Amino acid sequence: MKQRIYIDTSVVGGFYDIEFMEYTRPFFEKIKRGEIIIMYSNLLEKELQNAPERVKQVIKELPVENIEYIEISDESIDLAQKYIDENVVGKTSFEDCLHIALATMNKADILISWNFKHIVNMTKIRGYNSVNLKFGYPQIDIRSPRELIDYEDN
Repeated sequence: MKQRIYIDTSVVGGFYDIEFMEYTRPFFEKIKRGEIIIMYSNLLEKELQNAPERVKQVIKELPVENIEYIEISDESIDLAQKYIDENVVGKTSFEDCLHIALATMNKADILISWNFKHIVNMTKIRGYNSVNLKFGYPQIDIRSPRELIDYEDN
């Protein structure tokens, strides 16, 4: 069974970022080859509205059969707010929390991000998962694209 991986906006932007492209581009090649399914939301689309056209094109060039599109729901908004109410992160990180809530509620195998301050951060991950458990949601595995590299293939 293919892994279902939720991506946030930083992953798409990482395709052209000097610091992150080494790991981001092979990840997108795996999607194109059909090795994984990516999950992305209308929140990602909203966040990409002001991005350069070449960044938007990264998503448009992916085969539709390897994409699972999910939409924001009232329940996902409520869960995102719980992360803030439980002091995992501050109010300004609501959209980051919404990405995590969407991945959690849609049972992503992994959420990947290049956001080390608010998402791929051990203290924050423990906080998100403690809130998930407290309110009856599954834990979420959060990683960077670098951690998904198949070193055996190199």
